[in-house]
Amino acid sequence: MGRKKGSLNKTTRAAKDAIAAAAEALGGADRLTAWVQEDPANERVFWGTIYPKLLPLQVSGDPDAPLAIQVIKRVVVRP
Repeated sequence: MGRKKGSLNKTTRAAKDAIAAAAEALGGADRLTAWVQEDPANERVFWGTIYPKLLPLQVSGDPDAPLAIQVIKRVVVRP
């Protein structure tokens, strides 16, 4: 019983809503885009810290069709 898996409690939901409202008041996506374009360091922060938060934490696949992995062995040959 209890809450469904992954559901947010009231405090977490309220905090996320407040952060979203503040982001929108500060200019939303247009302001974020402008900030990223202001400085190459901002773009690194965006791609390295902000954007990955949208990616899934776990990658899962189909057990009946697993991903194929190819291992390439490199050997250094000295003449």
